[in-house]
Amino acid sequence: MMIQIPDVLDAARLAEVRALIDAADWIDGNATSGHQSALAKRNLQLPEDSGAARRAGAIILDALGRVPLFIAAALPLKIFPPLFNSYEGGQGFDVHVDNAVRIQRGTDFRIRSDLSATLFLEDPQAYDGGELVVEGQFGAQAVKLPAGHMILYPASSLHKVEPVTRGRRIASFFWIQSMVRDGEARRSLFELDTAIQTIAQDRGQTDPAIIQLTGVYHNLLRRWADS
Repeated sequence: MMIQIPDVLDAARLAEVRALIDAADWIDGNATSGHQSALAKRNLQLPEDSGAARRAGAIILDALGRVPLFIAAALPLKIFPPLFNSYEGGQGFDVHVDNAVRIQRGTDFRIRSDLSATLFLEDPQAYDGGELVVEGQFGAQAVKLPAGHMILYPASSLHKVEPVTRGRRIASFFWIQSMVRDGEARRSLFELDTAIQTIAQDRGQTDPAIIQLTGVYHNLLRRWADS
């Protein structure tokens, strides 16, 4: 399930994030790569322990906590601290799959990567190429979103970043461990939640059918969730 999540960052927060990361020192993106990724990856990245990355990441995490669509789709248990990458001058990232477990360097913090997220931080008209291409059940989907918008997709998916042939593509990327490990169960909960909210707009939250369906949702979540 791929979900576009608009307006994770408003204009003010986007400007704050960009001011922090644009002034920072970037390094070779393979500093955080696994063996397979290192063979495919050509980009720059902020160091994980960069003060700018940490401050910008905190802004993103605070913003995510205010986005109901993200909460409903991801059902997050743990979120890996956001990282930041940059592509320009023909740089790209060939087809790869993300590591199943991500460990934050220098800490005992680790997550199972159920979902991957890319938050676009550059206006799409400012660069050519740079599409995120995710291979899913119905074929490959190419994504290139406005700055401040995010794409959420299964971390188990094969995906790539097309070479950037003009300008510079800047984004944040990170992983989420969901309370619900099973992707199909998570999809069913999201679809049920979406249907409940749609019907509630017509009938109101106190309608008996809405209350009953909400109970079904929470009982399923109770059955499937890890806490």
